[in-house]
Amino acid sequence: MNTKITTGTNPGITSALGTKPVADIEKIIEQTSPFATSFRANKGEILRYYSGNKRTCYLLHQGSITLNRRGDGMVLNSEQATFILGVSNQFSQTENLYIRVNENALMSRLPLERFNLLIESFNLWESMCKVLVYTASRVYEHCTLVSQMSSYEIIRFQLLELMNESERIRASMTAANYIKNRTYLSRSGIMRILAELRQAGYIEVNRGILVAINHLPLKY
Repeated sequence: MNTKITTGTNPGITSALGTKPVADIEKIIEQTSPFATSFRANKGEILRYYSGNKRTCYLLHQGSITLNRRGDGMVLNSEQATFILGVSNQFSQTENLYIRVNENALMSRLPLERFNLLIESFNLWESMCKVLVYTASRVYEHCTLVSQMSSYEIIRFQLLELMNESERIRASMTAANYIKNRTYLSRSGIMRILAELRQAGYIEVNRGILVAINHLPLKY
């Protein structure tokens, strides 16, 4: 297959990550964390939303996490501190998602019912609405990405997402693994496109680790 890479003038793929309502997240965490139990979570640790029949939400103070789907482990979203987890799918009766700690993290947990009461007591609904819209946009963005875009567009988007991760995260996994965990693309297809981008000088990779993005063309 001839895979000529071309450029374009379209602004390209943008991410909802740029609209993260950091001030609103921090406002909510400031008000609710005194009522939560803090703990440290190690890299690779799995966190569940349910304890018995009680639902838990989490406040992420330091570190980063991924939101994974049960069954195949696909990554639906990744977030760095600060963030709030377990509040956007409150009406789900099944535990289809879980949290994986991406790097050592400082977190707090509290019952979802108490969290909602605190949001009401401190009149934080406006900030909460912004957080919910952002979270829904991130997951919707991922679903649209894997179902409608070309293989190259998906890889381009994921490379840009990877560059937004902390340096520690970028150094802990290969670009191919990062993309594979978040898409349905085959490893061979990912590796082929990454190799071509590297040979063309569009990206810099060292032992599979993404070092830099010099320029990513819009079309493949």
